[in-house]
Amino acid sequence: MFINEIDSDTDSVDQLEFIEIKSESPNFSLDGYIIVLFNGSSNGSDSSYLAIDLNGFQTDLNGLFLIGNNNVSPSAQIIVPNNSIQNGADAVGIYQAPLSDFPNSTLATTTNLVDALVYDTSDSDDENLMQLLGVNIQINENENGNKDFESIQRSNNGSYFIDTPTPREVNEGNGVFLNGINFSFDQDFYNEGDQIQINFTTEEALQESITIFFNLEYQNFDSNDYSDIDNVTIQSGEDSASVLIDIIDDEIDEGDEDLMLSLDFQNENFILLNNNQIIRVNDNDFIIADYGTPINPTYANVNNLFSENYYSNLNGLAGEDLIIALKEIISNPELVRAHSYSDIKEILKQADVNPENSNQVWLVYTEQARSKIDFQTTSSNIGKWNREHTFPRSRGGFNNISADSYADGIDQYWQTSIDSLRHANSDAHGIRASDGPENSSRGNKHYGDYNGPTGNLNSFKGDVARSVLFLSLRYNGLDIVDGFPDTVGQLGDLQTILSWNELDPVDDFEKNRNNIIYNWQNNRNPLIDLPEIVNYIWGENYGEVWFDN
Repeated sequence: MFINEIDSDTDSVDQLEFIEIKSESPNFSLDGYIIVLFNGSSNGSDSSYLAIDLNGFQTDLNGLFLIGNNNVSPSAQIIVPNNSIQNGADAVGIYQAPLSDFPNSTLATTTNLVDALVYDTSDSDDENLMQLLGVNIQINENENGNKDFESIQRSNNGSYFIDTPTPREVNEGNGVFLNGINFSFDQDFYNEGDQIQINFTTEEALQESITIFFNLEYQNFDSNDYSDIDNVTIQSGEDSASVLIDIIDDEIDEGDEDLMLSLDFQNENFILLNNNQIIRVNDNDFIIADYGTPINPTYANVNNLFSENYYSNLNGLAGEDLIIALKEIISNPELVRAHSYSDIKEILKQADVNPENSNQVWLVYTEQARSKIDFQTTSSNIGKWNREHTFPRSRGGFNNISADSYADGIDQYWQTSIDSLRHANSDAHGIRASDGPENSSRGNKHYGDYNGPTGNLNSFKGDVARSVLFLSLRYNGLDIVDGFPDTVGQLGDLQTILSWNELDPVDDFEKNRNNIIYNWQNNRNPLIDLPEIVNYIWGENYGEVWFDN
């Protein structure tokens, strides 16, 4: 048995990676075997980073077995997450050994090794890794300068060549034909109450009828959400069949959900061309708020929910006395709460809710809505939303600690004060729901250097201005200054931020957001409640006595 083909680097996000192994005889049991991947990078120490148990599987009629991402076609027998297979210089080995022999960071070894391949994508040879695995050549997937669209393949004589990927196909010569089964949906997404049509096809017409069983359940989408149909039959002489499934409209707002069509079909003469495909089901029972989005704002439909005396200590103060009094209110260690960074996900689902659809969040910068369930959980951020720090962490000097990994809810919190700079990492007043790629595009740029996507409607600019100005009051060690400074703790550009505050005044979306965060953190952003006070701190009214009328 040997490594027959590997595609470690694919176009864009690595979602077509695979490893193919081949046995000398067909239908070979893989019990007792494992696949181990080794990290040959400078910080990988030629040690294992992933081990995959092959127990319970066997190769097919061509002696092939495929491990790969979900989008690889034909479908892999073992699915690994996207971007799991490193690009090199790295290695993959087949071992006849228990999985327990290779916890992560196990040094590469020839003990119980069946076959190994050391590979790269135009990287320097890892001589030590080759020596550890007993191989004398490192194969370059980028030999033809086309690494994103070619793979490393083993020839019949044991050498390797680089060519167009051929998963579940013999690399040279003719193998046994396996009739491919494919399915497709009639729509890109569905709403509750819709009828799903799933079309099944085979590459060649059937000599005998087959029945394919399937399941649609995935995460919160279960058997109560669709009609009780779990199979389809393609008749002898035919090459296609369809099935209709009703999505139940339960009149309960459960939020948007995803279904996943998974086929359960075992027949050595067939091969699944796709499987485990996810489709969105939008819940139609969402709530519409009585205030507008930031691009269609309203200004008088949301009340600021705080007591009459919340800001009473500010009256009659001016200059530094006014600033100190504000800081004491929003940083009061006896009242203010700090939550974990993981809790921020739930806070943003409430605070940044799309007024036009309660199952969505509204994204800063890109000025659009996105389903709450599309929160980024992997390295791929395309089509996902994540958490944007308006005052970038690298510029503020704050970051996660281990306790930030736990979302423990509104009733669990830390005490915090004006000197608790670390808590800026999870201060919801300074974090917004953001499109993943746009968050990356902003990076840690200062405002003024970053002005949002081309053609934006400026609807976020006042919001982020009041956000970072708040943070500079809330935490010692943070400051908003002129220009684009490199000093940790400073963010610019002050003049741009002040102009944005004027350009985009407080609206109902921002007021509702302030109310939600107040419920969690027990502090408010006074620049939202008292917009005029900005000028008494940073503007032309500095030094004048403040009275809230």
